[in-house]
Amino acid sequence: MSTSSPVPMDLHEIVAMGPYPIEAFNFVREGLSYTAERVHGGDDSGIELDRHVSGRELCLGLRDFAVEQYGYLAPTVLRQWRICRTEDFGRIVFTLIEHGYMSKTDEDTLEDFRGVFDFSDGFSDEALRRRLGRD
Repeated sequence: MSTSSPVPMDLHEIVAMGPYPIEAFNFVREGLSYTAERVHGGDDSGIELDRHVSGRELCLGLRDFAVEQYGYLAPTVLRQWRICRTEDFGRIVFTLIEHGYMSKTDEDTLEDFRGVFDFSDGFSDEALRRRLGRD
């Protein structure tokens, strides 16, 4: 996924239409930048490169971003935002795409976000310890 403009609808209006709070949308937008940086590295050349990431890459990046931002509280924070499955990431992404906040390729689908990882495994105590370097 890559970012795009212009933005036709205010994010607060979009949030009012659905189940996810604005924090969830902001998290996904910030997590996209985090993931693109991890997948593609820094671009010091000043040339705009294709920084597209797949749905799978984004889900895994959002998992790691959540752990980096919230540590052991990551699953609790996501649950509070009604994000309980990778499909929730996809619904937020495709809402942002629909309203001009992100763009997609012709190959990108909501199905790309289905079952990427199980939250109970991806955010288990063991997985969190490993990602936080506390084995």
